[in-house]
Amino acid sequence: MQTDRATGYLSTLAGKVQFALGDEAIAYGALFAGCTFFGGYPITPASEVAETMARELPNVDGYYVQFEDEIGSIAAVIGASRAGAKSMTATSGPGFSLMQENIGYAIMTETPCVVVDVQRSGPSTGQATKPAQADVLQARWGTHGDHEMIAFAPNSVQECLDVMIECFNLSERYRHPVVLLADGEIGHLREKLVFPDPADLDLFPRGGFDAADEAGLVEPMRAYGEGNAVHITGSTHKENGMRDVVSQDVHERLITRCCAKIDKNRDNIIRVEERFMDDAETVVVSFGADSRPALGAVVRARNEGVKVGYFRPISIWPFCGERLTQIGKRVRKILVPEMNLGQLAREIERFVSVPVVRVSKIGGVAHSVEEVYQAIIENSRS
Repeated sequence: MQTDRATGYLSTLAGKVQFALGDEAIAYGALFAGCTFFGGYPITPASEVAETMARELPNVDGYYVQFEDEIGSIAAVIGASRAGAKSMTATSGPGFSLMQENIGYAIMTETPCVVVDVQRSGPSTGQATKPAQADVLQARWGTHGDHEMIAFAPNSVQECLDVMIECFNLSERYRHPVVLLADGEIGHLREKLVFPDPADLDLFPRGGFDAADEAGLVEPMRAYGEGNAVHITGSTHKENGMRDVVSQDVHERLITRCCAKIDKNRDNIIRVEERFMDDAETVVVSFGADSRPALGAVVRARNEGVKVGYFRPISIWPFCGERLTQIGKRVRKILVPEMNLGQLAREIERFVSVPVVRVSKIGGVAHSVEEVYQAIIENSRS
């Protein structure tokens, strides 16, 4: 619930236009979503998210805390959420790795929070100032055990703000951590940003339920100070929150429900963008920064008579496998430009029987329109 001061401050921004960084837009998206706690540790190329939140959170009666490391940051974010705040952190690859155990804790305790990963080139320190898209599979499988994940990948500064609001809504709706899987190219891109009017936003309330979701999968979130005994544990637990780490049926019932609340509502979560698909014989699938030159290449090829379509996953997880299966039945090839060695392509291969061509590029430089265009032309002839 936003305070009157927060609503008043955000209302002064409504309709204003800025020439902003993607990282700055991410921070403002969080503010408009109702975020009042940021716990983090600075890391390139995500530091501008923290810097913006440090400056702006006091204006909405919020709190910014810089911790000793990423482990402390995500732990505090989970604690703040449990205390009633919409909370978030922002990091990049090495910090994201450190957060994985506590992301699993948030999944197990069904604690809503948002984790921003502005991806950079790795492994390890890698190219600390260079962008990449190599955390796709880490976002899905970084923590251990059976679990589902929600992750979104914006491709513009405006979408950074808009999708951040969606991330908070989905986190509250499904009581689950949500990842904004940005990349260094988008995080440091500067372009037009239009601030929304808070009165026009549909923010999902803490403890709410959407009638579009399958009933019985999202349990109500108990709040402190309302007369209920609240027991929270990352261990296997019964419906009343008390530990039971030996009973097979208790563990199966808990984990199955936690997975099902995402999997059975995937149609309410998945977001994609499709263009030129009606007559497509080849399809380019791309996300984040690389989807921009990919679209330019598709438009150029179509202007030359090539029957090529464009498909952009906005939500990376849950994966849009069923839709790609449908597409795979009527096209000859799928091309996947991405700034890694084929992480999204590997997932696509699970759902289609046509060739999936990896148009990979690493080293901290995004694809050019020419590079993707040449890949389209080469594969449309064969």
